[in-house]
Amino acid sequence: MINLKKEAVNDLSSFDRIIVGGSIHAGQIQKKVKEFCNDHLETLKNKELGLFICCMEEGEKAEIQLHDAFPEGLLLSAKATACLGGEFDFNKMNFFQKLIVKKVSKVENSVSHLNHDAIKRFSQQMNQIFNPFMFFV
Repeated sequence: MINLKKEAVNDLSSFDRIIVGGSIHAGQIQKKVKEFCNDHLETLKNKELGLFICCMEEGEKAEIQLHDAFPEGLLLSAKATACLGGEFDFNKMNFFQKLIVKKVSKVENSVSHLNHDAIKRFSQQMNQIFNPFMFFV
């Protein structure tokens, strides 16, 4: 696992499977995640790729945020994509972050809307092995 805020990743050749994800803040995925995807676009397209976001939106709004977070070419080549829910953890926020969340989201306390079913589906999709000799009739 690599935290793109703290580590640079230059060589992806040793990885067969790569999962890229991040949280949505003010409608956008973190800048480092977006830069990573753009910098390694062609390499990522040729990997077994999973893409996810964590956000407080649900349904169509969450899907729009997912599609806005990643380049279209990556989304089309991904083995799995998912919106995994999100949370506001006031214990991890500074004063200004809490103020913004309270004003924009109308939330007064920590709240979690993690979608455990979506997390399970995403991990199952990523765990499936492609077998070119398996046919269904």
